[in-house]
Amino acid sequence: ELKQKQKNGIEHQLLKGKTLAMIFEKASTRTRISFEVGMFQLGGHGLFISSANSQMGRGEPIKDSARVMSRYCDGVMIRTFGQEIVDEFARYSSVPVINGLTDLYHPCQILADLQTVIEHKGGYQGLKFAWVGDGNNMANTWIEAAAILGFDLALACPQGYQPDHEVLQWAQAQGTGNIALTADPHEAVRGAHVVNTDVWASMGQEAEQKQREQAFQGYCVDDRLMALAHPESVVLHCLPAHRGEEISDSVIEGPRSVVWDEAENRLHIQKAIMATLM
Repeated sequence: ELKQKQKNGIEHQLLKGKTLAMIFEKASTRTRISFEVGMFQLGGHGLFISSANSQMGRGEPIKDSARVMSRYCDGVMIRTFGQEIVDEFARYSSVPVINGLTDLYHPCQILADLQTVIEHKGGYQGLKFAWVGDGNNMANTWIEAAAILGFDLALACPQGYQPDHEVLQWAQAQGTGNIALTADPHEAVRGAHVVNTDVWASMGQEAEQKQREQAFQGYCVDDRLMALAHPESVVLHCLPAHRGEEISDSVIEGPRSVVWDEAENRLHIQKAIMATLM
């Protein structure tokens, strides 16, 4: 609804006069821009706070920051490393707290991805989703989404780089969706309607880049791998992309790529999250 309103120039200042504190301990392009622009379009204000220019970066307890910030602002978005940081902040905050990304989860991105799939495929039920690459926060959140929403998900991750065991165990206990884990990208992609991947070394793992490049040989989403997917499949990537590593230039620039719609939908989905919560 918000996307259509923006496209048609219809006013939608649902958060007029409201303020979102945006706490960044990890660098960002899409998360910062989409939340800040989104708050502006909703009539509110996004306040950028980095750990370098706040007391949080100098050791102020999380619970103290949470109680103070929630008396100033109407909502808080945090992009950080440990999931426990977001959890503790939310526990002591009196306003909604949004997970902008942690090492364990990236829920805002998966919501944007699902919006993109719905736009291009008409829905997500009855589709096979494939994840190829690192069992990182994106993989964990796809597992969570498959368990909650009940769709089929096949993940191909090398040994030693598999998704979080507790997340997988929780999802399999839900009894919804068919979640399969393999080390074979061909098996995961075969017949898939949605194929997605991410960089092999996420933020904070740069020192492991060379080691990971060796471990992920054969995991590039290229034309040969995509030939196994459903003929009308679409390709997702949360960006930034390392072309020639986890995805080939021909695939990300090809007719199956919906990566730029996916990136745009971060804006619309963040706005929907904020409008719903705040």
